[in-house]
Amino acid sequence: MNDKFERLVERAEQLMARIESILPQPLAQPDWQASIAYRYRKRSSGHGQLMPVRHVGAMQLSDLKEIDGQKEKIRQNTLQLVEGRPANNVLLTGARGTGKSSLIRACLHEYASRGLRLIEVDKADLTDLPEIVEAVSERPEKYIIFCDDLSFEDGEPGYKALKSILDGSVAATTPNVLIYATSNRRHLLPEYMKENLSYTHTDDGEVHPGEVVEEKISLSERFGLWVSFYPFTQDEYLIIVAQWLASFGVSPEAIAAARPEALVWALERGSRSGRVAYQFARDYAGKHDAAA
Repeated sequence: MNDKFERLVERAEQLMARIESILPQPLAQPDWQASIAYRYRKRSSGHGQLMPVRHVGAMQLSDLKEIDGQKEKIRQNTLQLVEGRPANNVLLTGARGTGKSSLIRACLHEYASRGLRLIEVDKADLTDLPEIVEAVSERPEKYIIFCDDLSFEDGEPGYKALKSILDGSVAATTPNVLIYATSNRRHLLPEYMKENLSYTHTDDGEVHPGEVVEEKISLSERFGLWVSFYPFTQDEYLIIVAQWLASFGVSPEAIAAARPEALVWALERGSRSGRVAYQFARDYAGKHDAAA
């Protein structure tokens, strides 16, 4: 009889353990001394985890050229966060490869010694933003929640979650947390010509089509600071190429001689961006190192 009872208890404990493993759990605190940047990842069980980034890409504000206006806006806003003063959530939009993500990384390195930390969250995990904010709300550090290359399609759940946490939710962000997002779309959602028509009714029953447009721009309006980036001119592109070549130790004479190759490189890729300039500099410096 006792053996049967013990086996019953053991099976009940196993069942309870399985049930507890799939129930929602508070987000565990990571080792906050392990890194200055973290990624939020979902495990196979569905539970989220903050994982330290062991090798954070080195980037300094002085490395970023030809975006001085944008750089000063982001730097000042981030400084306000670090110093505990009011600051805004930021949406960085514009041409690809112009330094949007690099600028955020550079600000992280600039103020990491003063307690700034970064948490990268994928679009698919934005529904867990309230749990992430709650996990860091009592920490002494200041946090940037970073969403890179953000855009939504109609009906995606992360859209509503981000909209609520930015503004209008009962559970608002805490003073030590800001959200920085980069996107190629100014309003983060696709827009269609039919949504801008001025008629008051449609064949499919939409009585006020103008409200569709208002709904789509309401998310971007919740970011207090908009910073726009633009394609580089040829001269700006060459300045960035020269800066990166110099950082790789290429001589001034070789930098001047590399200008035609840099222009061909950009032409082949159909873009004069900071990313293209960096990729050319790596290729050019690597080839010359091999030749030396």
